[in-house]
Amino acid sequence: MFEFQQYLGFILFLTVLTTGFWLMIFLVGFVQYWIGGAIMELIKEKRAKKREQ
Repeated sequence: MFEFQQYLGFILFLTVLTTGFWLMIFLVGFVQYWIGGAIMELIKEKRAKKREQ
């Protein structure tokens, strides 16, 4: 079976893998929100310029 150090290594590996996965999910969601907000602001600015002219 596993020795204690192998068990700790496996647990550490799973912890790092899980942390990386959830961080990636969070960052992907945050970046999409950021890009979407930037695009909406750009559209609003263009509409405001058209209304001024």
